[in-house]
Amino acid sequence: MLQRLGLRTAADLLFLFPRDYRDASQLLPIGELREEQPASVCGVVEEVELRNTGPGRCVLGVLIRQDQEHLRVLWFNQPWMRDRVVIGQRVLLSGTPRFNGGRWELVHPKLEALEGNHSPTKGRIFPVYPLTEGLQQWQIRRIVQTAVQEYAVCVPEVFPADFREQHRLWPIQRALEQIHAPGDMESLDAARRRFIYQELLVLQLALGLRRRQLAERTRAPTLPVTAKIDARIRRLFPFDLTADQDRVLREIAADMARATPMNRLLQGDVGSGKTVVAEYAMLLAIAHGHPAALMAPTEMLARQHLRTLSRDLRESRVRIVLLTGALSAAERRVAREAIAAEEADLIVGTHALLAEEPLRERLGLVVIDEQHKFGVRQRAALRGEQRDPHYLVMTATPIPRTVSMTLFGDLDVSTLRDKPPGRAPLYTYSGDESRRAAWWDFFCRKLAEGRQGYVVAPMVEGGEGEAVTAVEPLYKTLQQGPLRDFRIALLHGRIPVAEREATMKAFRLGEIQVLVATSVVEVGIDVPNATLMTIEDGQRFGLAQLHQLRGRISRGSHPGYLCVFGTFDSEESRERIEAFCQSSDGFELAEVDFRLRGPGDLFGTRQHGLPPLRIADLNRDEAVLEEARQDAGQLVLTGELGERPEFARLYNMVLRRYGAVLELADVG
Repeated sequence: MLQRLGLRTAADLLFLFPRDYRDASQLLPIGELREEQPASVCGVVEEVELRNTGPGRCVLGVLIRQDQEHLRVLWFNQPWMRDRVVIGQRVLLSGTPRFNGGRWELVHPKLEALEGNHSPTKGRIFPVYPLTEGLQQWQIRRIVQTAVQEYAVCVPEVFPADFREQHRLWPIQRALEQIHAPGDMESLDAARRRFIYQELLVLQLALGLRRRQLAERTRAPTLPVTAKIDARIRRLFPFDLTADQDRVLREIAADMARATPMNRLLQGDVGSGKTVVAEYAMLLAIAHGHPAALMAPTEMLARQHLRTLSRDLRESRVRIVLLTGALSAAERRVAREAIAAEEADLIVGTHALLAEEPLRERLGLVVIDEQHKFGVRQRAALRGEQRDPHYLVMTATPIPRTVSMTLFGDLDVSTLRDKPPGRAPLYTYSGDESRRAAWWDFFCRKLAEGRQGYVVAPMVEGGEGEAVTAVEPLYKTLQQGPLRDFRIALLHGRIPVAEREATMKAFRLGEIQVLVATSVVEVGIDVPNATLMTIEDGQRFGLAQLHQLRGRISRGSHPGYLCVFGTFDSEESRERIEAFCQSSDGFELAEVDFRLRGPGDLFGTRQHGLPPLRIADLNRDEAVLEEARQDAGQLVLTGELGERPEFARLYNMVLRRYGAVLELADVG
């Protein structure tokens, strides 16, 4: 059972940090409970009743006895709780009581089964650990406490005494004892701070070492901007660049003029003009005789980039080649022959680019789009043996500040906030069934005026018993119902590439008026005339994804209109949709999404390549992260980390945890 939790050694137990705590310092007799004042109660389960109250609804009622007094406990629509309460079992309940019908009640309290007849002592704070089937909380507590008592003294200290004193950090053994069995909340906070700071410092040291090692390489080609090159590039754009774009281009140009490889993240909201900035950077490399590569995560996005670049550069002599896994064998052979013969200036592709050996020694710049979908190692996979290219990585999903400082902490960051002038307003609404007919009437009127639109559903096919809108049956319903008078088409990831491309071409030409699709339309589609969008089951999309989808209808001179339907019955989904309807600022929405869902859902650390954080929370611990980042910068800058013997254990910890994924050389 312990192995199912990843626990194999005493060390694993010591660093199995509790996921929560039960504060029994508020443990009260039932007769001393007070309305709306949080409390914990210990008692014995005397009665259990599960009643159905309607289709898909139920209430679980439990009567708790404490000496001669009783407490009623209720859980609504949580039938699985029935298996967690057993008559005669002693339990600890924590919640906010209310007096109802002459009896005290707890609704949806936290519940914990206690060992035998054991009752917790008032004033104690209980750790709550992750469990697996067959393992109870009291058992894992006893196991962990035994490990702490016997082995905490064996854990070596990684911080010198003067460093601990300077940064207000507890010694490791004291912190281990108190994080598993805190004497009071102040001790718990101090113990947690020790481990949160240590975890974030180790990560920031790893990122700092990577930045320093990248900076010490002198193998990138120097690609300075001259007045002549700047004028030639700008002539290709039929518009003036925004002040924001000019500022970011100055940052990029300064990097590319150095022999140190540029490693820069370009983040910008939907429609802020990132592609133009990337084009300028690629043309700068080409002007110096070095080819540039643009790598996208999907075939659809790669082909959209190819169309955009071919249109923008039609008056230039730049030779563009497409290289993706979906090309036929003959097409791939032609593309590879052009690359090998140095007849390709700009190579657009997907992961297929990573296999092109002839490219690596000649590349001047690699642009990676939708950065969060590529891991750390994929980002550097086009590095040559003798020379590195410059790297510009882009994301249209604005990144919360704390995530930027961790997952992308090895990169310099440029931000585009302003949108090019001339963009029309965009209106977002939340719809329910009572408004559906009126929305479709409006949608059809706009189609009749010449506009185009999207209808987005979360799945291709609904699972058995799942109440979710699937795109294929939705397409048939719309074809026979609200959109029967219009030309509509189906688009999702299971449709063959050639068929998808034909559908997209027809949509761009206006031959198709509405695309009924999954989230494949989230990126890689630029049809300015498409100004309408309906999203079904909006509660199944993340806030960042909803904002990306909305970006498909804010690309032209006509106003955009979006209505999102769904079942927003949880507090989190309601808050998400409210924020989505009220704000069109991607940076503001990214912070809301981050607060609601955390970094794991936004940018999976496992996919990214970095090990997940074990105790730190990037949302809650921003102040500690900032402190750790500054301290790490100082230790790397002064060389203390690798040179001072007292930091040897800390340095080895950095290499063990992050050395492989960040390709850190041991310079100690």
